[in-house]
Amino acid sequence: MLVNALTTDRLQILLEGCRRGDRKSQELLYKQFYGYAMSVCLRYARGRDEAMEIMNDGFLKVFAKTDRYDSERSFKGWLRRIMINTALDHYRQEVKHYRHEDVEAAQVTPVAATVIGDLAHEELIGMVQRLSPAYRLVFNLYVIDGFTHEEIAGQLNISAGTSKSNLARARMHLKEMVQNSSKDAYAGNAGQ
Repeated sequence: MLVNALTTDRLQILLEGCRRGDRKSQELLYKQFYGYAMSVCLRYARGRDEAMEIMNDGFLKVFAKTDRYDSERSFKGWLRRIMINTALDHYRQEVKHYRHEDVEAAQVTPVAATVIGDLAHEELIGMVQRLSPAYRLVFNLYVIDGFTHEEIAGQLNISAGTSKSNLARARMHLKEMVQNSSKDAYAGNAGQ
């Protein structure tokens, strides 16, 4: 049975079991961090199935690299980094199937905070998932995970200008989705 709060000692025991290839330790670690890892992967995937694929690949890397984890650092931070890198690897493998836009500059359009406050978390994640892969990756890396445009450019093998452009376009598309969602909600309430 898993406990909600995983103690540092218990985590170290699970990680040691994973280092030895103990399936039960791997299963317990997976179950303990499933929700957190899935939340990270969902932001980078087109849907739940793709997120599950990314997450499972990420956990395979976690199990293979537990000896590289520095116990002086946050395990969740280390896990998050592996999940993000796995999502980026997945994107690179699938990039030939995606449409690219290489625009050097675009105007940033802010989204009204009051409109976003009315949306549920699931609706926002769904909107981010509907972005094109290039826009979704840059949006998540920059806005959510705090990477710079230069770091994103290095990770995705694009220019910093393209990263900025993709971010601006992602914001523009999200703004349109939010506005359309608000209009739909208003129309639904008006018809009642």
